[in-house]
Amino acid sequence: MSDKKYKVGLVLSGGGTRGFAHLGVIQALNEAGIFPDVISGTSAGALVGVLYADGYSPQEILTMLNWPSRFDFMRPAMPREGLLQINGIIRILKTSLKSKNFSELKIPLFVSATDLNNGKVVYFSEGDLIEPVIASASIPVLFQPVKINGISYVDGGVLDNLPIKPIENQCMVTIGSFVNPVSYIEKISGLITIAERTFMLSMSKDILDKSKRFDLFIAPAELRKHRFLDPEKSQEVFDIGYKATKERLEEIDVAAFLGLKLA
Repeated sequence: MSDKKYKVGLVLSGGGTRGFAHLGVIQALNEAGIFPDVISGTSAGALVGVLYADGYSPQEILTMLNWPSRFDFMRPAMPREGLLQINGIIRILKTSLKSKNFSELKIPLFVSATDLNNGKVVYFSEGDLIEPVIASASIPVLFQPVKINGISYVDGGVLDNLPIKPIENQCMVTIGSFVNPVSYIEKISGLITIAERTFMLSMSKDILDKSKRFDLFIAPAELRKHRFLDPEKSQEVFDIGYKATKERLEEIDVAAFLGLKLA
């Protein structure tokens, strides 16, 4: 009998609006009979993770987020601590989340954020939900930091963009979804573009080594053609995640994989 706490653990990376691909990944996994018992996510992965853990289906989350007008973070803000607003995401969480605390979620959730004051990554898993999730998604320079108990937090992807650590060695099967591939771009100009590109590069470090720590790792290369912040392509990005996961699952015997790992 296994001494692992969970059967299936799912880790969701950051990646801006490429995070819609996580929904396609989860949809394909669910169709194959694979349902996570615990989730760890950062940035876009934290947003997807909290809504899924709250009981929403991937399609419901896609519909909920698939409104460009709701992405008010794309509007300019007074450039004191952040260039863009994130008010749209805050509204979605406040109006949609049935759970107000981590303990009320249907699936245990870990959310990573970067503690700017102490220079370390923090994994939230208890207490209030919304502030840690917003902190986890607050890309530095683009969005202002979130203060929690006097500490300033920004995007968890700064220090840990694929947060397997909170659930590592606690799951019989660990699945990783990475949606931040880096590719060549010719023109780099403007503060937002430079900040976006710099952050993307930072989030991609150590991914090759970290990917080896998963039993199943999904990283859709096709996402390279999509910008980091482009909410209008949500359905297309969802489909890319779905297709890539279906293809990965076809490469393995899912029943045997789960049977061997979960027996």
